[in-house]
Amino acid sequence: MTDEDKPDEQAPDEPTQPLAGWRPEPTRPAQPQGQTYGETLGETHEAAPEPSADEHLIAGPPPQSEPPSYSSPQQLYDPAPPTVPQAAPQTVPMAPQFGPPVAGPAYYGPGPYGRPDYAQPARARKLPLWSWVAVAAVALVVGVLGGLAGAALQDELSSSDGTVDNGLDGVRTQSAAPLDADNGSVPAVAQALLPSTVQIVAEYDGEAAGATGSGFVLDRDGHVVTNNHVVASAAEDDGPIVVIDHAGDRHDATIVGRSSVYDLAVLQVEEADGLEPAALGASQVLHVGDPVVAFGAPLGLSQTVTSGIVSALNRPVTTGDSADDSSYINAVQTDAAINPGNSGGPLVNLAGEVVGVNSAIATTGGATTESGNIGVGFAIPIEQVRTTVDQILRTGKAEYPVIGAQVRTSGEADSEGATITEVMPDTPAERAGLKKDDVIVKVGDQPVNDGIALIVAIRTHRPGETVEMSVLRGGEEQVVEVELDGKVG
Repeated sequence: MTDEDKPDEQAPDEPTQPLAGWRPEPTRPAQPQGQTYGETLGETHEAAPEPSADEHLIAGPPPQSEPPSYSSPQQLYDPAPPTVPQAAPQTVPMAPQFGPPVAGPAYYGPGPYGRPDYAQPARARKLPLWSWVAVAAVALVVGVLGGLAGAALQDELSSSDGTVDNGLDGVRTQSAAPLDADNGSVPAVAQALLPSTVQIVAEYDGEAAGATGSGFVLDRDGHVVTNNHVVASAAEDDGPIVVIDHAGDRHDATIVGRSSVYDLAVLQVEEADGLEPAALGASQVLHVGDPVVAFGAPLGLSQTVTSGIVSALNRPVTTGDSADDSSYINAVQTDAAINPGNSGGPLVNLAGEVVGVNSAIATTGGATTESGNIGVGFAIPIEQVRTTVDQILRTGKAEYPVIGAQVRTSGEADSEGATITEVMPDTPAERAGLKKDDVIVKVGDQPVNDGIALIVAIRTHRPGETVEMSVLRGGEEQVVEVELDGKVG
């Protein structure tokens, strides 16, 4: 039995907001919503007691209530583009049907010794040539129809379980970097990546083109990567999604799968011929100060390029307008200008490789409902993008790791690590020997300063992995091994 959802705590010192797009609404300004930082990372067979205001359950889905926050995150959307015509349904003509040839009557010849009244055995009659042609035609038609039916069945089964059995290994990605790493040219990066960057227009709150964001082409099979919050409303309402490529051509798109926990989604684009995939790089080799380039459609301005540097690495960030769509990011921080509408666009190194997906910006928490770049933007590391996209391609959904413990996320100034306030029964945390009042200070080699940092550190791993956690208990540090469980989200 899954634990009850628990209330979340306040935002970290750098509140963030997702960047779905922009739309001026003079008659109905966006209402600020509370920002959530609680999360659930496990499940139990018994209902857990309600946590106090400074505790956080990492044992199940996010709570439904919306706690207070430091900032006023909001989603802004671009003016509606022209209506996208829907493709006409296709039909398949029925194949002609044929029957088997019919044998003629038996032949009775003259009887022996000239007596005609003795019947002779019937002799086989040769089939005319046209009959064999008809039989061959029937076999050909049946074979073709059987093949089409099998393909249709396979497509239907694939669509329910994902689209690619081998995940990323089963699609035609771009493996080689388009440029030399030491080229040092932002214009060269722009020329290489603009053909791989797309604008996304999606239904939002019943409006056919109410949300706009960005994305990049993953492969030559028509898959596009973007943020979940760009297409979440369209997914819930089964609304239209349109991808606009660098040439301005519009393509209808459907959702292959999405993850609200990692704020990622994969789209399938129709008629993908001519879409140029982007090369995937690595964020783990980045250094603070490395130059990076951001691509996207800020404020609806497609094919926009901005540049900056890597401001920080492994920055724990949580985003989302409500408790239901909170995501936790071990982010690459950059000062490259990122604004509403950049969401889902690629963050690229000077070799022209994608090292992250632009997802959020920090806000000052002011009274204005519209906010833009203040030089603090965050991107999802490409390693996490690879993992989540691979899962979505295989199964149509993504899993995140959980341990099944309740931790404090109040962010006390003098706190050290993440304090466990309760361990749920029959969970990875209990099996690993974790106890109440244990303080987790490190996951692997990654330091943990508070509960949010613990959640983000755990989510850089996969369900089923065994991770080492450094724990303070009674003033002494010890190391425990925890085999991570998984949840879909």
